[in-house]
Amino acid sequence: MTIDDRSQITSARRIVVKVGSSSISGDNAGQIAPLVDALAEAHGRGTQVILVSSGAIATGIPYLSLSQRPTDLATQQAAAAVGQNVLIYRYQDSLDRFGIVAGQVLLTAGDMENPTHRSNAKRAMERLLDLRILPIVNENDTVATHEIRFGDNDRLAALVALLVQADVLVLLSDVDALYTRPPHEPGAERIDQVGWDDELEGVEIGSTGLSGVGSGGAVTKVSAARQAAEQGTAVVLTATSLVSQALRGERVGTWFAPAPSTSASSTSASSTSVPGTSVPGTTAAGTYGLDDESVPRGTLSTDSPDAVTSDATAS
Repeated sequence: MTIDDRSQITSARRIVVKVGSSSISGDNAGQIAPLVDALAEAHGRGTQVILVSSGAIATGIPYLSLSQRPTDLATQQAAAAVGQNVLIYRYQDSLDRFGIVAGQVLLTAGDMENPTHRSNAKRAMERLLDLRILPIVNENDTVATHEIRFGDNDRLAALVALLVQADVLVLLSDVDALYTRPPHEPGAERIDQVGWDDELEGVEIGSTGLSGVGSGGAVTKVSAARQAAEQGTAVVLTATSLVSQALRGERVGTWFAPAPSTSASSTSASSTSVPGTSVPGTTAAGTYGLDDESVPRGTLSTDSPDAVTSDATAS
């Protein structure tokens, strides 16, 4: 079904929710419980829910006795291997309160580009959902390389939403909505709704997060939202603290209206490729952290491996 208005979110058949590193790791690890509360509420009304969660590296860092995020790929992969295990345990421990079982799905950019791997991933997630399991998706950082990776889980979330034909994609962030300019600046105005073909002319989008524990940012969020909306999936961009309200269809965050079915069909051929993050009509502003993840300041594309920290960062 097509969700044309926020008020219809509670009737959505399938929803993908993406949460970033800083929202559920470190001092904010306690936010997992309220996030799970919101997911369980949606699950309880019959909605099929998929969570795309960053945070493996950030969660694993303390267990490796590291004082800061590693910069080399091997140590990032080691941190992700440890952190992913801990992260899934924390989610399952919280989901146990509702009798919900999580299923771990780890993907690479190569999986989404390879038709066989993509088909296998889709089939597995479809079956998990049919069995009322809550899939938790992350990038498989232990095998990802500098050159072949998503670079941020916003893009991964958009691709997963398109792969499973989700009705709604909810992108969670540090900031409550998209603004016309960095929200701490005078004159910044909250954008309530973005049309699927709105070029966002003149909107200043900051691309660098504040926490240093991830790899995305406002530019990647808007790009992911636009990609999903153009393929017919409605998108809500809002703060992690507002996830319950967003999943209840309340008027929070910024609503990216989905393209009409005819328009979405005409562009469906591009829906399975790993997208860049160019956002037409916008300009890159300074740091205002529409997320927890960081991209080089002023960058409007992350197609190049040098355009983001080659992390294993999104996890």
